[in-house]
Amino acid sequence: METVIAFIIIFGSLVFFHELGHFLFAKKAGIMVREFAIGMGPKILALRKKETLYTIRLLPIGGYVRMAGEDFDTVELQPGYRVGIILNNEDVVEKIYLNRDVSNPNVLFIETEKADLTKALFIEGYDEDGKLVKYKVSRNAIVYEKGQETIIAPYDRQFDSKPLGSRAMAIFAGPLFNFILAFFIFLAIGLLHGIPTNEPIISEVITDSPAYAAGMEPGDFIKEVDGVPVEKWTEFTDIVKSKGSEKIQLKVERNGDLVTFAVTPNTVVNEAGEKVGQIGVMYDPPLEKNPMKAFAFGAEQTYSWTKRIFELLGMLVTGKFTIEALSGPLGIYKATEEVAQFGVFSLMNWAAVLSINLGIMNLLPLPALDGGRLLFFLFEGLRGKPVDKQKEGMVHFVGIMLLMVLMLVVTWNDIQRFFF
Repeated sequence: METVIAFIIIFGSLVFFHELGHFLFAKKAGIMVREFAIGMGPKILALRKKETLYTIRLLPIGGYVRMAGEDFDTVELQPGYRVGIILNNEDVVEKIYLNRDVSNPNVLFIETEKADLTKALFIEGYDEDGKLVKYKVSRNAIVYEKGQETIIAPYDRQFDSKPLGSRAMAIFAGPLFNFILAFFIFLAIGLLHGIPTNEPIISEVITDSPAYAAGMEPGDFIKEVDGVPVEKWTEFTDIVKSKGSEKIQLKVERNGDLVTFAVTPNTVVNEAGEKVGQIGVMYDPPLEKNPMKAFAFGAEQTYSWTKRIFELLGMLVTGKFTIEALSGPLGIYKATEEVAQFGVFSLMNWAAVLSINLGIMNLLPLPALDGGRLLFFLFEGLRGKPVDKQKEGMVHFVGIMLLMVLMLVVTWNDIQRFFF
Protein backbone atom coordinates (compact mmCIF):
# COMPACT_ATOMS: atom_id res chain seq x y z
CA MET A 1 0.00 0.00 0.00
CA GLU A 2 2.89 2.36 0.74
CA THR A 3 4.24 1.73 -2.76
CA VAL A 4 0.83 2.40 -4.29
CA ILE A 5 0.54 5.68 -2.40
CA ALA A 6 4.10 6.70 -3.32
CA PHE A 7 3.49 5.86 -6.98
CA ILE A 8 0.22 7.84 -7.11
CA ILE A 9 1.78 10.86 -5.38
CA ILE A 10 4.89 10.86 -7.61
CA PHE A 11 3.13 10.20 -10.91
CA GLY A 12 0.25 12.52 -10.02
CA SER A 13 2.67 15.33 -9.13
CA LEU A 14 4.59 14.96 -12.39
CA VAL A 15 1.40 15.06 -14.46
CA PHE A 16 -0.03 17.93 -12.40
CA PHE A 17 2.98 20.20 -12.89
CA HIS A 18 3.23 19.29 -16.58
CA GLU A 19 -0.40 20.25 -17.17
CA LEU A 20 -0.03 23.28 -14.88
CA GLY A 21 2.57 24.65 -17.29
CA HIS A 22 0.15 24.32 -20.21
CA PHE A 23 -2.66 25.81 -18.11
CA LEU A 24 -0.81 28.88 -16.82
CA PHE A 25 0.65 29.89 -20.18
CA ALA A 26 -2.67 29.30 -21.95
CA LYS A 27 -4.35 31.58 -19.42
CA LYS A 28 -1.57 34.14 -19.82
CA ALA A 29 -2.19 34.15 -23.59
CA GLY A 30 -5.92 34.67 -23.04
CA ILE A 31 -6.91 31.18 -24.20
CA MET A 32 -10.02 29.68 -22.64
CA VAL A 33 -9.20 26.44 -20.82
CA ARG A 34 -12.25 24.21 -20.77
CA GLU A 35 -10.82 21.42 -18.61
CA PHE A 36 -7.80 20.72 -16.43
CA ALA A 37 -7.66 16.94 -15.98
CA ILE A 38 -5.39 14.69 -13.93
CA GLY A 39 -5.68 11.09 -15.10
CA MET A 40 -7.59 9.60 -18.00
CA GLY A 41 -10.90 7.81 -18.37
CA PRO A 42 -14.09 8.30 -16.32
CA LYS A 43 -14.32 11.23 -13.91
CA ILE A 44 -13.93 10.55 -10.18
CA LEU A 45 -14.10 14.15 -8.95
CA ALA A 46 -15.11 17.31 -10.78
CA LEU A 47 -15.20 20.96 -9.75
CA ARG A 48 -16.11 23.87 -11.99
CA LYS A 49 -14.58 27.27 -11.28
CA LYS A 50 -15.60 30.00 -13.71
CA GLU A 51 -14.94 28.71 -17.24
CA THR A 52 -12.72 25.75 -16.33
CA LEU A 53 -13.73 22.28 -15.16
CA TYR A 54 -11.12 20.68 -12.87
CA THR A 55 -11.30 16.88 -12.85
CA ILE A 56 -9.55 13.85 -11.40
CA ARG A 57 -10.03 10.78 -13.57
CA LEU A 58 -9.84 7.07 -12.89
CA LEU A 59 -6.65 5.97 -14.69
CA PRO A 60 -3.44 7.59 -13.34
CA ILE A 61 -1.62 7.37 -16.67
CA GLY A 62 -1.57 10.99 -17.79
CA GLY A 63 -3.65 14.13 -17.94
CA TYR A 64 -4.56 16.97 -20.24
CA VAL A 65 -5.52 20.62 -20.54
CA ARG A 66 -8.37 21.08 -23.03
CA MET A 67 -8.15 24.50 -24.65
CA ALA A 68 -10.99 26.13 -26.57
CA GLY A 69 -10.79 25.60 -30.31
CA GLU A 70 -8.37 22.68 -30.17
CA ASP A 71 -10.89 19.86 -30.46
CA PHE A 72 -13.51 21.40 -32.74
CA ASP A 73 -15.58 22.16 -29.65
CA THR A 74 -17.24 25.31 -31.03
CA VAL A 75 -21.04 25.29 -31.29
CA GLU A 76 -22.57 25.83 -34.74
CA LEU A 77 -26.28 26.54 -35.21
CA GLN A 78 -27.45 25.47 -38.64
CA PRO A 79 -30.32 27.24 -40.48
CA GLY A 80 -33.69 25.77 -39.55
CA TYR A 81 -32.53 24.53 -36.14
CA ARG A 82 -35.00 25.36 -33.34
CA VAL A 83 -33.30 26.62 -30.17
CA GLY A 84 -34.41 28.12 -26.91
CA ILE A 85 -32.78 31.30 -25.59
CA ILE A 86 -32.84 33.31 -22.40
CA LEU A 87 -32.18 37.04 -22.54
CA ASN A 88 -30.82 39.34 -19.88
CA ASN A 89 -32.20 42.80 -19.07
CA GLU A 90 -30.45 44.25 -22.12
CA ASP A 91 -31.93 41.64 -24.50
CA VAL A 92 -28.58 39.89 -24.89
CA VAL A 93 -28.59 36.07 -25.09
CA GLU A 94 -27.12 34.52 -21.96
CA LYS A 95 -28.31 30.92 -22.34
CA ILE A 96 -28.96 28.74 -25.39
CA TYR A 97 -30.89 25.46 -25.15
CA LEU A 98 -30.40 22.97 -27.95
CA ASN A 99 -32.84 20.53 -26.36
CA ARG A 100 -36.35 20.66 -27.76
CA ASP A 101 -38.07 19.98 -24.45
CA VAL A 102 -37.24 22.87 -22.10
CA SER A 103 -39.59 23.56 -19.20
CA ASN A 104 -38.20 27.00 -18.26
CA PRO A 105 -41.03 29.55 -18.78
CA ASN A 106 -38.53 32.33 -19.60
CA VAL A 107 -37.22 30.54 -22.68
CA LEU A 108 -37.92 32.10 -26.08
CA PHE A 109 -37.92 29.69 -29.01
CA ILE A 110 -36.67 30.73 -32.43
CA GLU A 111 -36.01 28.92 -35.68
CA THR A 112 -32.44 29.80 -36.60
CA GLU A 113 -31.84 31.61 -39.88
CA LYS A 114 -28.28 32.78 -39.22
CA ALA A 115 -25.97 32.47 -36.23
CA ASP A 116 -22.35 33.14 -35.32
CA LEU A 117 -21.17 32.14 -31.86
CA THR A 118 -17.46 32.80 -32.40
CA LYS A 119 -16.86 36.17 -34.12
CA ALA A 120 -19.94 38.32 -34.72
CA LEU A 121 -21.79 36.75 -31.73
CA PHE A 122 -25.44 36.91 -32.81
CA ILE A 123 -28.47 34.73 -33.45
CA GLU A 124 -31.02 35.62 -36.10
CA GLY A 125 -34.22 33.71 -36.77
CA TYR A 126 -37.99 33.54 -36.63
CA ASP A 127 -39.80 33.61 -33.32
CA GLU A 128 -42.99 31.70 -32.56
CA ASP A 129 -45.07 34.47 -34.18
CA GLY A 130 -43.11 34.14 -37.42
CA LYS A 131 -41.33 37.46 -36.88
CA LEU A 132 -37.66 37.77 -37.93
CA VAL A 133 -35.62 38.73 -34.85
CA LYS A 134 -31.92 39.20 -34.17
CA TYR A 135 -30.19 39.11 -30.81
CA LYS A 136 -26.64 39.72 -29.66
CA VAL A 137 -24.99 36.84 -27.82
CA SER A 138 -23.02 37.39 -24.60
CA ARG A 139 -19.33 36.45 -24.68
CA ASN A 140 -20.04 34.26 -21.67
CA ALA A 141 -23.21 32.63 -22.97
CA ILE A 142 -23.81 29.03 -21.95
CA VAL A 143 -25.06 26.33 -24.35
CA TYR A 144 -27.12 23.49 -22.86
CA GLU A 145 -27.32 20.19 -24.71
CA LYS A 146 -28.21 16.73 -23.36
CA GLY A 147 -27.47 17.76 -19.80
CA GLN A 148 -24.06 19.25 -20.69
CA GLU A 149 -23.08 22.88 -20.24
CA THR A 150 -20.62 24.51 -22.62
CA ILE A 151 -19.47 28.12 -22.41
CA ILE A 152 -19.13 29.56 -25.89
CA ALA A 153 -15.59 30.47 -26.92
CA PRO A 154 -15.35 33.74 -28.88
CA TYR A 155 -12.66 33.47 -31.54
CA ASP A 156 -10.23 35.70 -29.64
CA ARG A 157 -10.36 33.19 -26.73
CA GLN A 158 -9.54 30.20 -28.94
CA PHE A 159 -6.13 28.58 -29.28
CA ASP A 160 -5.79 29.19 -33.03
CA SER A 161 -6.47 32.93 -32.70
CA LYS A 162 -3.29 33.57 -30.74
CA PRO A 163 0.11 34.53 -32.20
CA LEU A 164 2.47 31.68 -33.05
CA GLY A 165 4.78 32.49 -30.13
CA SER A 166 1.95 32.37 -27.57
CA ARG A 167 0.68 29.05 -28.92
CA ALA A 168 4.16 27.53 -28.97
CA MET A 169 4.82 28.70 -25.40
CA ALA A 170 1.53 27.23 -24.16
CA ILE A 171 2.64 23.85 -25.52
CA PHE A 172 6.32 24.11 -24.53
CA ALA A 173 5.42 25.15 -20.97
CA GLY A 174 4.35 21.60 -20.06
CA PRO A 175 7.79 20.00 -20.49
CA LEU A 176 9.41 23.20 -19.16
CA PHE A 177 7.55 22.82 -15.86
CA ASN A 178 8.83 19.25 -15.56
CA PHE A 179 12.40 20.55 -15.62
CA ILE A 180 11.49 23.31 -13.15
CA LEU A 181 9.87 20.74 -10.85
CA ALA A 182 12.99 18.56 -10.99
CA PHE A 183 15.17 21.53 -10.06
CA PHE A 184 13.03 22.35 -7.02
CA ILE A 185 12.98 18.71 -5.89
CA PHE A 186 16.78 18.56 -6.05
CA LEU A 187 16.89 21.92 -4.26
CA ALA A 188 14.65 20.55 -1.50
CA ILE A 189 16.90 17.51 -1.15
CA GLY A 190 19.91 19.79 -0.78
CA LEU A 191 18.18 21.96 1.83
CA LEU A 192 16.58 19.17 3.89
CA HIS A 193 18.99 16.26 3.50
CA GLY A 194 22.22 18.01 2.66
CA ILE A 195 24.69 18.06 -0.23
CA PRO A 196 27.58 15.62 -0.61
CA THR A 197 30.80 17.51 0.08
CA ASN A 198 32.70 15.39 -2.48
CA GLU A 199 35.71 15.44 -0.20
CA PRO A 200 38.08 12.51 -0.89
CA ILE A 201 37.52 10.74 2.43
CA ILE A 202 37.53 6.94 2.44
CA SER A 203 34.48 5.45 4.18
CA GLU A 204 35.27 1.75 3.69
CA VAL A 205 38.22 -0.39 2.59
CA ILE A 206 37.30 -3.65 0.89
CA THR A 207 38.99 -6.74 2.34
CA ASP A 208 41.71 -8.32 0.15
CA SER A 209 41.85 -5.22 -2.08
CA PRO A 210 45.05 -3.36 -3.04
CA ALA A 211 44.15 -0.57 -0.60
CA TYR A 212 43.62 -3.11 2.22
CA ALA A 213 46.95 -4.77 1.48
CA ALA A 214 48.69 -1.37 1.56
CA GLY A 215 47.27 -0.60 5.03
CA MET A 216 44.73 2.07 4.17
CA GLU A 217 41.84 2.59 6.62
CA PRO A 218 38.37 4.19 6.73
CA GLY A 219 38.63 7.89 7.50
CA ASP A 220 41.84 8.43 5.50
CA PHE A 221 41.64 11.82 3.77
CA ILE A 222 43.31 11.64 0.33
CA LYS A 223 45.62 14.62 -0.21
CA GLU A 224 47.81 13.67 -3.18
CA VAL A 225 48.07 11.02 -5.88
CA ASP A 226 51.60 10.72 -7.34
CA GLY A 227 52.32 14.21 -6.05
CA VAL A 228 49.20 15.73 -7.64
CA PRO A 229 46.94 17.47 -5.05
CA VAL A 230 43.29 16.35 -5.07
CA GLU A 231 40.35 18.16 -3.49
CA LYS A 232 37.41 16.10 -4.71
CA TRP A 233 36.61 12.40 -4.66
CA THR A 234 35.93 12.47 -8.40
CA GLU A 235 39.41 13.87 -9.05
CA PHE A 236 40.91 11.03 -7.01
CA THR A 237 38.92 8.30 -8.80
CA ASP A 238 39.65 9.76 -12.25
CA ILE A 239 43.39 9.60 -11.60
CA VAL A 240 43.25 6.05 -10.23
CA LYS A 241 41.19 4.87 -13.21
CA SER A 242 43.63 6.41 -15.66
CA LYS A 243 46.61 4.63 -14.06
CA GLY A 244 45.34 1.13 -14.83
CA SER A 245 47.65 -1.37 -13.09
CA GLU A 246 50.48 1.17 -12.68
CA LYS A 247 51.73 1.57 -9.10
CA ILE A 248 50.73 4.88 -7.49
CA GLN A 249 51.80 6.86 -4.42
CA LEU A 250 48.97 8.09 -2.19
CA LYS A 251 49.48 10.71 0.51
CA VAL A 252 46.63 10.77 3.06
CA GLU A 253 45.87 12.62 6.26
CA ARG A 254 45.19 10.33 9.24
CA ASN A 255 44.57 11.74 12.72
CA GLY A 256 46.35 14.95 11.76
CA ASP A 257 49.42 13.20 10.35
CA LEU A 258 50.39 12.71 6.69
CA VAL A 259 50.95 9.08 5.70
CA THR A 260 52.16 7.79 2.32
CA PHE A 261 51.12 4.49 0.72
CA ALA A 262 52.28 2.65 -2.38
CA VAL A 263 49.30 0.93 -4.05
CA THR A 264 49.07 -1.14 -7.23
CA PRO A 265 45.50 -0.98 -8.59
CA ASN A 266 43.65 -3.94 -10.01
CA THR A 267 42.51 -3.63 -13.63
CA VAL A 268 38.76 -3.95 -14.28
CA VAL A 269 36.55 -3.37 -17.32
CA ASN A 270 33.95 -0.62 -16.94
CA GLU A 271 30.51 -0.28 -18.59
CA ALA A 272 32.06 1.25 -21.71
CA GLY A 273 34.39 -1.73 -22.14
CA GLU A 274 37.47 0.23 -21.06
CA LYS A 275 40.18 -1.11 -18.73
CA VAL A 276 40.52 1.10 -15.67
CA GLY A 277 42.33 0.99 -12.34
CA GLN A 278 40.59 0.22 -9.05
CA ILE A 279 42.11 0.03 -5.54
CA GLY A 280 39.06 -1.17 -3.53
CA VAL A 281 37.87 1.78 -1.46
CA MET A 282 34.30 2.99 -0.92
CA TYR A 283 32.94 6.51 -0.61
CA ASP A 284 30.06 7.66 1.60
CA PRO A 285 30.38 11.44 1.45
CA PRO A 286 29.56 13.61 4.43
CA LEU A 287 26.66 16.01 3.88
CA GLU A 288 26.37 19.75 4.46
CA LYS A 289 23.32 22.03 4.46
CA ASN A 290 24.15 25.25 2.65
CA PRO A 291 21.34 27.20 0.89
CA MET A 292 23.63 28.66 -1.78
CA LYS A 293 25.20 25.30 -2.53
CA ALA A 294 21.72 23.74 -2.55
CA PHE A 295 20.74 26.01 -5.48
CA ALA A 296 23.89 25.02 -7.34
CA PHE A 297 23.21 21.37 -6.50
CA GLY A 298 19.68 21.62 -7.91
CA ALA A 299 20.90 23.13 -11.16
CA GLU A 300 23.83 20.71 -11.50
CA GLN A 301 21.70 17.63 -10.87
CA THR A 302 19.02 18.79 -13.31
CA TYR A 303 21.63 19.37 -16.01
CA SER A 304 23.47 16.13 -15.25
CA TRP A 305 20.35 13.94 -15.46
CA THR A 306 19.10 15.74 -18.56
CA LYS A 307 22.41 15.02 -20.26
CA ARG A 308 22.35 11.40 -19.10
CA ILE A 309 18.83 10.75 -20.41
CA PHE A 310 19.73 12.24 -23.79
CA GLU A 311 22.75 9.92 -23.86
CA LEU A 312 20.48 6.94 -23.20
CA LEU A 313 18.16 8.06 -26.00
CA GLY A 314 21.17 8.23 -28.29
CA MET A 315 22.06 4.66 -27.33
CA LEU A 316 18.51 3.57 -28.20
CA VAL A 317 18.69 5.27 -31.61
CA THR A 318 22.10 3.78 -32.40
CA GLY A 319 21.00 0.31 -31.29
CA LYS A 320 23.29 0.02 -28.26
CA PHE A 321 20.26 -1.22 -26.37
CA THR A 322 16.93 -2.42 -27.69
CA ILE A 323 13.29 -1.64 -27.04
CA GLU A 324 13.18 -4.57 -24.60
CA ALA A 325 15.07 -2.35 -22.15
CA LEU A 326 12.26 0.22 -22.05
CA SER A 327 9.74 0.26 -19.21
CA GLY A 328 6.15 1.47 -18.97
CA PRO A 329 3.95 2.33 -15.97
CA LEU A 330 4.37 -1.17 -14.50
CA GLY A 331 8.15 -0.90 -14.70
CA ILE A 332 8.05 2.54 -13.09
CA TYR A 333 5.83 1.14 -10.33
CA LYS A 334 8.27 -1.70 -9.61
CA ALA A 335 11.22 0.69 -9.62
CA THR A 336 9.33 2.98 -7.22
CA GLU A 337 8.81 -0.03 -4.93
CA GLU A 338 12.56 -0.69 -4.87
CA VAL A 339 13.54 2.95 -4.40
CA ALA A 340 11.03 3.39 -1.55
CA GLN A 341 13.08 0.96 0.55
CA PHE A 342 15.86 3.55 0.79
CA GLY A 343 13.73 6.34 2.27
CA VAL A 344 11.94 9.52 1.36
CA PHE A 345 14.97 11.34 -0.07
CA SER A 346 15.63 8.50 -2.49
CA LEU A 347 11.99 8.74 -3.57
CA MET A 348 12.37 12.48 -4.07
CA ASN A 349 15.46 11.93 -6.20
CA TRP A 350 13.57 9.29 -8.23
CA ALA A 351 10.66 11.70 -8.74
CA ALA A 352 13.02 14.40 -10.01
CA VAL A 353 14.62 12.00 -12.50
CA LEU A 354 11.18 10.87 -13.70
CA SER A 355 10.12 14.50 -14.11
CA ILE A 356 13.12 15.22 -16.33
CA ASN A 357 12.42 12.05 -18.28
CA LEU A 358 8.77 13.06 -18.79
CA GLY A 359 9.85 16.52 -19.98
CA ILE A 360 12.35 15.10 -22.47
CA MET A 361 9.97 12.43 -23.79
CA ASN A 362 7.28 15.04 -24.43
CA LEU A 363 9.74 17.23 -26.33
CA LEU A 364 10.59 14.50 -28.82
CA PRO A 365 9.38 15.60 -32.29
CA LEU A 366 6.84 12.78 -32.54
CA PRO A 367 3.17 13.13 -33.54
CA ALA A 368 0.71 13.55 -30.65
CA LEU A 369 3.48 14.65 -28.25
CA ASP A 370 4.23 18.27 -27.35
CA GLY A 371 7.38 18.06 -29.45
CA GLY A 372 5.33 16.98 -32.47
CA ARG A 373 3.04 19.98 -32.09
CA LEU A 374 6.04 22.29 -31.73
CA LEU A 375 7.40 20.80 -34.96
CA PHE A 376 4.20 21.84 -36.75
CA PHE A 377 4.59 25.33 -35.31
CA LEU A 378 8.12 25.39 -36.74
CA PHE A 379 6.72 24.48 -40.17
CA GLU A 380 4.14 27.24 -39.77
CA GLY A 381 6.86 29.76 -38.96
CA LEU A 382 8.91 28.72 -41.99
CA ARG A 383 5.93 28.62 -44.39
CA GLY A 384 4.26 31.76 -43.06
CA LYS A 385 0.92 29.96 -42.70
CA PRO A 386 -0.47 27.09 -40.61
CA VAL A 387 -0.48 23.49 -41.79
CA ASP A 388 -3.95 22.27 -42.82
CA LYS A 389 -5.81 21.27 -39.65
CA GLN A 390 -7.20 18.05 -41.08
CA LYS A 391 -3.77 16.90 -42.24
CA GLU A 392 -2.19 17.79 -38.92
CA GLY A 393 -5.00 16.04 -37.07
CA MET A 394 -4.49 12.89 -39.14
CA VAL A 395 -0.76 12.88 -38.37
CA HIS A 396 -1.43 13.24 -34.64
CA PHE A 397 -4.07 10.49 -34.78
CA VAL A 398 -1.58 8.11 -36.37
CA GLY A 399 0.95 9.15 -33.73
CA ILE A 400 -1.49 8.36 -30.92
CA MET A 401 -2.10 4.90 -32.39
CA LEU A 402 1.64 4.23 -32.62
CA LEU A 403 2.17 5.44 -29.05
CA MET A 404 -0.56 3.09 -27.86
CA VAL A 405 1.16 0.20 -29.63
CA LEU A 406 4.47 1.21 -28.02
CA MET A 407 2.77 1.36 -24.62
CA LEU A 408 1.45 -2.17 -25.11
CA VAL A 409 4.92 -3.40 -26.11
CA VAL A 410 6.72 -1.90 -23.10
CA THR A 411 3.95 -3.10 -20.77
CA TRP A 412 4.36 -6.62 -22.13
CA ASN A 413 8.12 -6.26 -21.58
CA ASP A 414 7.42 -5.32 -17.95
CA ILE A 415 5.04 -8.24 -17.44
CA GLN A 416 7.59 -10.72 -18.79
CA ARG A 417 10.42 -9.13 -16.81
CA PHE A 418 8.64 -9.08 -13.44
CA PHE A 419 6.26 -12.04 -13.54
CA PHE A 420 7.90 -14.62 -15.81
